[in-house]
Amino acid sequence: MRGFTLLLFFALPIASFAVEPDEVLQDHVMEARARMISTDLRCVVCQNQDIDSSNAGVARDLRILVRERLMAGDSNQDVIDHIQERYGDYVLMRPPLNKRTIALWVSPFLLGGLALLVGWFVIKGPRNGRKKIDLSEAEEAEILRFIDATKPGKTL
Repeated sequence: MRGFTLLLFFALPIASFAVEPDEVLQDHVMEARARMISTDLRCVVCQNQDIDSSNAGVARDLRILVRERLMAGDSNQDVIDHIQERYGDYVLMRPPLNKRTIALWVSPFLLGGLALLVGWFVIKGPRNGRKKIDLSEAEEAEILRFIDATKPGKTL
């Protein structure tokens, strides 16, 4: 039980949001809608964090804009469309698949395939990078003499 309490204590900050008290709407239904929309929008400063959990000033401005648009009577999709129009597809956590975002959707698969290909060549490459050189008996004797001479206390 003590371990669970300790785990819960450390996990709570992860679950917290960056929404400040002055941003919260009094209407609980509207606030829930705002939170749902905020989790679908990317912070343009933090890059891979939604605006609901970001402490950046731009994220705060976007959270306020979402709430203002909801209070003005916009639907959830209208709010998202308005913000997407201002900031582009990048602001969406799940950008649409179109000509401008095709590289975003395809690049993970290309990079993953490239990594697998490089890994394959590394694994299947030559086990021993040294080439075998054919030496005469005299050359082998000279090398052995040199190796023996390099041992501590011996000289050539």
